[in-house]
Order: sequence, then structure tokens, then C-alpha cells
Amino acid sequence: MNIGFIGLGVMGRPMAGHLIAAGHDLTICRVKTASMPLIEAGAKAAETPRQVAQAAQVIILMLPDTPDVDDVLFGPDGVAAGLQEGALVIDMSSISPVATKDFAARIEALGADWLDAPVSGGEMGAKNAALTIMAGGTDAAFGRARPVLETMGSRITHVGGAGDGQTAKLCNQIIVGLTIQAVSEALFLARTAGADPAKVREALIGGFADSTILKVHGERMINETFQPGFRMRLHRKDMGLAVDAARALDIALPNTALVQQLMNAAVGRGDGDLDHSALIRTLDRLSAS
Repeated sequence: MNIGFIGLGVMGRPMAGHLIAAGHDLTICRVKTASMPLIEAGAKAAETPRQVAQAAQVIILMLPDTPDVDDVLFGPDGVAAGLQEGALVIDMSSISPVATKDFAARIEALGADWLDAPVSGGEMGAKNAALTIMAGGTDAAFGRARPVLETMGSRITHVGGAGDGQTAKLCNQIIVGLTIQAVSEALFLARTAGADPAKVREALIGGFADSTILKVHGERMINETFQPGFRMRLHRKDMGLAVDAARALDIALPNTALVQQLMNAAVGRGDGDLDHSALIRTLDRLSAS
């Protein structure tokens, strides 16, 4: 299959690599030094998203934020300008569900299929082709996309119509963000009270308070190893999208808003490019301990 891939960041590069390894013909653009191994593995370079769309039956986006997706799709020399009749656009970015519904309608009006398919699993999930993928779109679009998605993910769920994949991703980010905050507070309390946080964590693993975040991020917090698996500023963006959705729906998500504010503080203090488990550092600063 001829596939175009736009968005060759920390997660996009290994995802694109899996597509090449599966035998697909890949066209990419915005090629930088870090992406050259993809060219060496057989990917073709295009100058613009429009050229990517002209070369591909399936176009995958893996971009940082809503404005980036808007620009790549509908900006000058964007995907929409080169989209083939009957093509499939799969947006694997994490962006606004409201904007996604508009993007889907505009792409479908051009005679193409749309699927929003944001992911969870971070850099390691991308490298191991073990991403969790939450898809929104028609049954037909999901059916077309599934063999491609299976190359990059291990758990793939068709949630509903266009935008529902993005809504599911926001739900994921709320749970992850609030759990990181809970683990941060627990381990910060343990340390400040004079208990060994590593022993406290060990005691909690296997009990009702256990979680992947306690195991993985709890260890990062204790060892203060905050090299990014998922950057704080990106999670802050997702929490902001959830708060925006709550405003649009006139519902209260008070703890989501609180964690967004703590992440604002973390980014403001220079922790935006650290792993989101570095949120514990913000508690330290607030308490001046």
C-alpha cells in the first residue's frame, strides 16, 4: 500500500519505521537528520503535505496540536490540495474533538474517508508497535484502516463516529494526569514524613492502589529520572483540551482543571520538556521543602 506519513517526532519515527518494515511504500515530508534512517530504509521524501497526498492512498498524521493538523490538512500546499478521490486520512495526533469533527466533514466532502485514531503508550509503545489506539469514524473507514493500525498498535478499539477517538484520548489523559498527581502527592508525603518512598511504593504495589503509573512513574519520581517518555508540555496541552471540552459542554471537571494548573506551573518553571512524572517537582516547589 502507498502510505504517506506526516509528523516524524519521537513517536512518529518508529511508527513510520514499522510501516516500512511491514512492506508498505512510504512517503514522508519535513525530513530532518533524525528521520534520515527512514529514507535509508526505503521511504521517499516529498517537499510538501500536498505531494504526500498525491503519492498516497492512506495519509497518516502524527502532529503536536490542533493548529498543526489544521495547517497540514488545509494550509497552502496542504493534504487537502492533493488528496486523491477515495483516499483515507488517519489522524493519530491528540487534538480537539470539536475541531476533529470539522476536519472530518471537510475531508469527507472531498470524497475521502476520515479516521481519528489517537494513541496511548508513549515512546516505548511506539517503538514496540504496542500502542493503544482509539478510533473515531465510520465503520468503512475503520475497516480500511485496521490493517495499517495493527502494524503500529496492539490494542485497537473503534469507539464511534468522527471525534469519538479524540474524546476517548482525552479521557485517557485525564485518568493518567490525575493518577500522576495522586502518586506524586503520595510519594511526596512519604518522603516529607520521613518514610522511604521506595519502600512505600513497594508496599502499595499489588494492593488496591497499584497502577502502571505507580510502578513506572513512581520509580521515576523516586530516582528523579525524568528523561521524557511523554513531555509535560504535551500532556499539559491535552489537559487543556479536556478543560476546553468541559467548557463547551457546560460540565465540571474540577480535578482536571487543577492538574492542568499544576502542569502550567511546571512548564512555567522550566519542566515542560521533562517527563510528565516530573510533576512531583512542582509539589516540592509549592511546599518549599
